[in-house]
Amino acid sequence: MERARAGGVTFYANPRRAAVSGTRDPRATRFHMTMPGYAPTRLAEAPATAQALGLQRLFVKLEVERFGLPSFKVLGASWATCRALSAHAGLDEPAATFGRLQTLARSLGDLTLVAATDGNHGRAVAHMARLLGLRARILVPDDMAVARIDALSGEGAQIEIVHGHYDDAVAASAALAAEDRLVISDTSWPGYHDVPSWVADGYGTIFAELEHQLREPIELVAVQIGVGALASATVRALAAPGRFVLGVEPADADCALRAVRDGDDAHAPGPHRSVMVGLNCGTASPLALPDLRAGIDAFCAVGDDAVESAVRALLADGLQCGETGAAGVAGLTALREDWGADAWTRLGVSAAPAALAICTESPTDPASFERIAGFSPSAA
Repeated sequence: MERARAGGVTFYANPRRAAVSGTRDPRATRFHMTMPGYAPTRLAEAPATAQALGLQRLFVKLEVERFGLPSFKVLGASWATCRALSAHAGLDEPAATFGRLQTLARSLGDLTLVAATDGNHGRAVAHMARLLGLRARILVPDDMAVARIDALSGEGAQIEIVHGHYDDAVAASAALAAEDRLVISDTSWPGYHDVPSWVADGYGTIFAELEHQLREPIELVAVQIGVGALASATVRALAAPGRFVLGVEPADADCALRAVRDGDDAHAPGPHRSVMVGLNCGTASPLALPDLRAGIDAFCAVGDDAVESAVRALLADGLQCGETGAAGVAGLTALREDWGADAWTRLGVSAAPAALAICTESPTDPASFERIAGFSPSAA
């Protein structure tokens, strides 16, 4: 079933939903726990937002700070870097602790970590390079906000601006792979699958923490997609009978919806101009697509109006989320506005379900956040 309305919201029920296979790699969480500054992120509630959306409860996993960075991305970048450096050294098993990884990195000589980014992933890769005494070369699309470029510079990265969009930066980064340059990407392409699979494994730490934090049963999960690594990790951890998983994308970057609906080679042509910058991807990761096809019950492509409403609603609950971070709640907002009071029963869950969303970043573009919220994020 597909529905669209003038506001730019498209809903696509996935007829290929099936059982998801695969398990979480517990080594990733054990590794993260050895990194300086590790602590579980908070599971918050958003009661005012829940009431406005007709939900019994709304839980929000606040991935607004990890190891001093403003998003969850460092979980994937750190574990993928650990696995990639260990493999580069010819080890059968990855370095078990951050201290061992530092020692290993010092033994490998002059290496550069390469990544394409729309902001947070590249910053996380650059951060890891700095901690390990390696170089970082980060490729960015030419429309990236200055604040995000400044944050990359602050990690000591060499920044290369690619004339085009995010997918062009990914292609340019892939071409840089060499013996002394390791590409740490969260999306896959033909012949390149291991590293993005390790990125998704790194995100499993979120769900390891949720196993201890989330004591209430939930019927509805909303997750933002982008290239699909987080959504892949989400469905592996949370897809279950009686639970509805909603995947959320920008209206002009609905690459996963198109791939599931039209075939793996489908992509969103763009231009990709959403304020949900971390989701402005034209092509879903081929590695993630089987999990998305099997584990996401429906896809919702939303316009910026929905996410701006979600940012403001979460602020009323004392939760300061960036635009990409609020995208899951934006999907719930869009469906409630479009379908009305019976939105959740039409999904096959109860009339007032308990729901979970993941706020994947704090505000990383202060000017954009101030336009939406009416004040600077530093003033919150």
